[in-house]
Amino acid sequence: MSHEQERVKERIAAELDHSRRHSNELTIDALDESELLAQHSPLMSPLVWDLAHIGNYEEQWLLRAAGRRRALRPDIDGLYDAFENPRADRVTLPLLRPDEASEYNARVRREVLDTLESADLSAPSPTTPDRTAPSGPSSLLEAGFVFHMVVQHEFMHGETMLATHQLRRGAPVLLEEAPVSAPVSPPRAREVLVPAGPFTLGTDDDPWSFDNERPARTVDLAAFWIDTTPVTNAAYQEFIGDGGYRNPRWWSRDGWEWRCARDAVAPAFWALEDGRWTRRRFGRREDVPPNEPVQHVSFHESEAYARWAGKRLPTEAEWEKAARYDPATGRSHRFPWGDAEPEPRHADLGRRRLGPAPVDAHPDGASPLGVRQLVGGVWEWTSTTFHGYPGFHAFPYPEYSEVFFDDGYKVLRGGSWATHHTAVRSTFRNWDHPIRRQIFSGFRCARDADRD
Repeated sequence: MSHEQERVKERIAAELDHSRRHSNELTIDALDESELLAQHSPLMSPLVWDLAHIGNYEEQWLLRAAGRRRALRPDIDGLYDAFENPRADRVTLPLLRPDEASEYNARVRREVLDTLESADLSAPSPTTPDRTAPSGPSSLLEAGFVFHMVVQHEFMHGETMLATHQLRRGAPVLLEEAPVSAPVSPPRAREVLVPAGPFTLGTDDDPWSFDNERPARTVDLAAFWIDTTPVTNAAYQEFIGDGGYRNPRWWSRDGWEWRCARDAVAPAFWALEDGRWTRRRFGRREDVPPNEPVQHVSFHESEAYARWAGKRLPTEAEWEKAARYDPATGRSHRFPWGDAEPEPRHADLGRRRLGPAPVDAHPDGASPLGVRQLVGGVWEWTSTTFHGYPGFHAFPYPEYSEVFFDDGYKVLRGGSWATHHTAVRSTFRNWDHPIRRQIFSGFRCARDADRD
């Protein structure tokens, strides 16, 4: 085994362990069986479904597909198929109970670690379909792709489970840790000019990337201005106070219909009490902190605020150029601060606390253009409808990306405070329905430079 393969395997094993500890902290370590089996919102699965689903996904991809091992529990595949079972219906299924799910996951993991030890991460996998795409892995095992995919999948479900905890009613069960100290420095300007010209969008060679991030291509953009930080709670309260939710001129037709149908007057979980805005956060009622990024807002709300402010939402290409492009070298970096893995000083990631850091935090994570908090904090809505890049090729299965293209989904970028660093980078593309608010979503604004 080469030194590089050994290094990759050590990291994979560490991240597999970290992801499972994270999953257990949000399920069997936090709640009793009745709460794990309950459906806390029709928008979300029972937490016990998520728990067994991550094990079943791991079994299918790391034992059956990559490891060519026998199926441990083929009888439960249908129960944990996300496409066969809508979230609202999963509570009615004969799910594994928490202790059964935990035992199943542990059994899968033991065999996965055996598979990892013997895997040749440079060899093609005979179970992989033929590929004609110009970029990306050509096999499940190449550079550890399938292991990276499973690690990210589990961390993504960890964020989904956190959203379920936010929707759950009842006493707090997640510990609120003290904020990790990080450099704090207000940005010098409210917005930054991104110069006109080409840059590289997407990636061809990132071993952690998904099919929808590929292939890389050159995109030429006009100059534009983009906010230095995400929109804050204080700024969003100005929109509310100016009648933003009562004036249809700021809303698209679909957005206004949604606002009226929901009778929305503020972000999700907010309430006006004795003249001040409060929020419910994981079972705690507290004042809305003015300098945090606003979160739990839909695409429609974000778009309406931007129009009220005389701006617009950025396209995802604009967002990525602001995040990656270095005008001094012409390169597109993996992260705003460069190619190095995230450290606490760079970004608000990994559930260090149960909410985003203030927008003045993490100046060390700024992009070369001076844009802050592009990774971590809150997922940021863009104006772009989710689609494949030119030359897209589904790998290793179309249900990860392709089935969602052009079907009413909007692209979100950047990750949130709840996102693990393995599951986000400057090329990473998230997507959701424009009405979604239970996710940890916010936004920043942009405007055309030729309007100056």
